[in-house]
Amino acid sequence: MMTPEYSKFGEQLCKGSGIEELMYDLGNALTTAGPDVKMLGGGQPAHIPEVDALWRKRMEEIMADGQCFENMVGNYDPPQGNPHFITALAKMLRENFGWDVTEKNIAITSGGQTAFFFLFNSLAGRMGDGSRKKILLPLVPEYIGYANQSVGEDFFKAVKPIIEEVGDSQFKYRVDFDALEITDDIAAICVSRPTNPTGNVLTDNEMKRLADLAKQHDIPFIIDNAYGAPFPNIFFSDANPMWDEQVILTLSLSKIGLPGTRTGIVVANEAVASAVASMSAIIGLSNNNIGQTMMTPLVENGDILKLSNNIVKPYYVEKTKQAQGWVKEYFDESVPYRYHVSEGALFLWLWFKDMPVSSKVLYTKLKEREVLIVSGHYFFFGLDEEWSHTDECIRVTYTMPEEKVRGGIEIIAEVVKEIYTSVN
Repeated sequence: MMTPEYSKFGEQLCKGSGIEELMYDLGNALTTAGPDVKMLGGGQPAHIPEVDALWRKRMEEIMADGQCFENMVGNYDPPQGNPHFITALAKMLRENFGWDVTEKNIAITSGGQTAFFFLFNSLAGRMGDGSRKKILLPLVPEYIGYANQSVGEDFFKAVKPIIEEVGDSQFKYRVDFDALEITDDIAAICVSRPTNPTGNVLTDNEMKRLADLAKQHDIPFIIDNAYGAPFPNIFFSDANPMWDEQVILTLSLSKIGLPGTRTGIVVANEAVASAVASMSAIIGLSNNNIGQTMMTPLVENGDILKLSNNIVKPYYVEKTKQAQGWVKEYFDESVPYRYHVSEGALFLWLWFKDMPVSSKVLYTKLKEREVLIVSGHYFFFGLDEEWSHTDECIRVTYTMPEEKVRGGIEIIAEVVKEIYTSVN
């Protein structure tokens, strides 16, 4: 069999990654795995009955319309996105949040993952003068899906967080501003908020300080808002959304319940939004129409905000409380465990201090017990130094059915306890 010789770009994208492992596990667990598999690894949003019913209703309305369905599946939208959806979204952001945005500030992509591939590689990497620029991650762990997106090498510069222990069993990461240095090779600052994987929500003060740093150095401040406000608003702590001309904000329809439509949204200054639309045209001609068509009336009448605030957010508030309760129930003092304060998103981030094996080994042991999690080491890319903490954490999602999550956490506790007791 012929084996191609890959370019540097090909080596980066074609030879496996943490996000590929995660999506492989997720896809197989949801489609072909047996009934005993407990999928606690992916970012799959829950199937909330009221939300699923709304999507079915919207599809029925689209099918009943004399031309809407045919336009949705049979026409190309402009590379920037569906004009009706973009107009409605800009109006909603102006009227509800006071942001100075028009249609020219918005561009649609084929999911948030694609948006970051476009943004990172257009801003950082090899520059026209031969220099190299990087994306600064002011706090890691950070989203696994960024790690392999660069066309070139040495793409990220990350800063270790301050670890603040909270009570007997929790902790919180905070930005270490004393260690944060904006050098000439930094192209942009990037954070996810709520943070994937930890559920950390950077405070409004932390966000303002980062935004001020970006302004001082005239670089973009990229905010990955896949779980945040204004939608799907999976915030469990007090936090306000932010946008200005220096900010590149990404939104998504995935976590509000439409991951299959692959609809990402970039809100940025006009030059950046235009550049994203240009990249969409070159890479994929245009974007998926389905999510935008389904969501346009909900954006126009404000129901997208009601859906987020009254159904989606409360659902996940209850889910995280359940998961934290099961962690406390099944773990005991024989394991030095802590979990990150749950302030948003869909995950619990568990830290096993001085664990005798790596998180990757723990992932393998749990997979043998039909529990799928994500090894924490994937989320610490961009650091210049070794840090034992990177091999002591795992990410667990709590969006699956209650019996799966509870059973999975119980098995995780059993396996981790066996690991600690085997060396004592």
